[in-house]
Amino acid sequence: MPIVGRKPKPEDQRRNQNKHVDWVEVIDRPFEDAPPLKGKWPAKTKRWWHAVSTMPHCILWTDSEWQRAFDTVEMVAAFHQGDLRLATELRAREREMGTTLDARRDLRIRYVEAKANEERPALVAIKDYRKALEG
Repeated sequence: MPIVGRKPKPEDQRRNQNKHVDWVEVIDRPFEDAPPLKGKWPAKTKRWWHAVSTMPHCILWTDSEWQRAFDTVEMVAAFHQGDLRLATELRAREREMGTTLDARRDLRIRYVEAKANEERPALVAIKDYRKALEG
C-alpha cells in the first residue's frame, strides 16, 4: 500500500525545518519470544493476547513495554466481561502498542518482507537500508 502525500524534497530544497523522522523496518514475521500469559483469563482475552504478543514489532519492546502490555491485559479482560467504561483507555493503549496499520504508521513502524538469503534478521534501520541501496 503506497504512502499518501508528496515525495520528500532534497535536503537543500526543504522549507520545513522539522527533523526528518526515519521509519523503523521490521521483518514481517510473527514474534515468538513473548512472555506467556499466566493465570485464568476469558477466551477473548487470550485471543487478544495472542494477537498482540505475536506482532512482528514486539521484537522492539523492552521490559517496560511488556509490563504495560500485561497491565493492559487486565483492562481487556474487564472490558470483555462488560466494563465498557474502559473502551477509550483501551483504544489509546492499543494505539501506543501499534496494533493497527494506522497506529504503526503513526509510530513509523513498517513491516517488510524478508530477503530469501537472510538468516532471520531482527530489525533493519531505514538509514542502513538506504545506504545498502546506494552503494
